[in-house]
Amino acid sequence: HVPPQHWARGHYFALPGRPAFQRLIYPLPEPGGLGVHLTLDLAGQMRFGPDVQWVPVTEPGAEDYAVDPARAEGFDDAIRRFWPALPTGRLQPAYAGLRPKVSGPGEPAADFMLSGPADHGWPGLLNLFGIESPGLTACIAIGEQVAAMLKEAGT
Repeated sequence: HVPPQHWARGHYFALPGRPAFQRLIYPLPEPGGLGVHLTLDLAGQMRFGPDVQWVPVTEPGAEDYAVDPARAEGFDDAIRRFWPALPTGRLQPAYAGLRPKVSGPGEPAADFMLSGPADHGWPGLLNLFGIESPGLTACIAIGEQVAAMLKEAGT
């Protein structure tokens, strides 16, 4: 079975200049995601995000990847919770993306789902739904489970 689709648009802002931190900073998660956190890009620049903006899948323009500069105010508040010395007015819109989720607004976070032939009757077809950040940590175990499902299905 295919779970319902929920899209969470996540925006990122950048802070140009020399990074104030050498490590990633992850505050406590918020509903719908990890919350605005600090990462360093490949050039060593600071990136903050993502936030969560629930977008109806059928909404015209749902796949819009523009970052509204007005969202900087909310980012400023979120970042100051873990970095009170954030320079005022220096955040710049960076990029946005859509994260497909298996749980929607107001729902508790759902675990990822693996669906194979025993679930849907299609030999050789495996669906992996909702694999987010914890899925990267669990990727070896997920791979082993996928291999076992394929072996069991005879493919």
